Amino acid sequence: MEFISADLQAYVEAHSDEESALLANLNRDTYTKVMLPRMLSGQLQGRMLSMLSQMIQPKRILEIGTYTGYSAICMAEGMQEDGKLITLDINEELEVMVRGYFEKAGLTQKIDYRIGNAMELIPEIDETFDLVFIDADKKNYTNYFNLVFEKVRPGGFIIGDNVLWSGKVVQTEKKTDKDTQAILDFNRFVHEDDRVENVLFPVRDGLMVIRKK
Repeated sequence: MEFISADLQAYVEAHSDEESALLANLNRDTYTKVMLPRMLSGQLQGRMLSMLSQMIQPKRILEIGTYTGYSAICMAEGMQEDGKLITLDINEELEVMVRGYFEKAGLTQKIDYRIGNAMELIPEIDETFDLVFIDADKKNYTNYFNLVFEKVRPGGFIIGDNVLWSGKVVQTEKKTDKDTQAILDFNRFVHEDDRVENVLFPVRDGLMVIRKK
């Protein structure tokens, strides 16, 4: 995920808002206690998600892939006062940690945290969303997009994470693995979908920002 030089990355981070003390603690806890900590959004992407959310001012947010709750807390910063964020994750082992941080952030009443298979949970949700963040298993990215599309209001946004997949999307000299192919298929599908407008931001591991027409 090192798409720019370390010096330039440090400059970018130094000239972006710092994460809050609570998010910094969550960052540290994730890196010391949880497997695959690189899955965490972190300061720069977290501040970008917060900024996008504050620009959109969503009343309803859906997150597919909670992990340790960092991105949910960031997006909740831009949510309307009476808003709600539904976040879905299949890993029940992190539930105590995640709920603890949602409580510390004062978001227990605003975040509906559900454990289970998102492919089964999404069809059960009867909401219209202003913002959807997809950050779960890559093989289902296009499936998640299709499942949520009719639940997103016109003018609403869908954001897909990890769409550069550590640069593997352009490593044509190597055999493409299943996850990389799933990301390639998702990126192509979104870009060719005339129901949306999209911009792929090379922030961290890539954010596909999609606006429903």
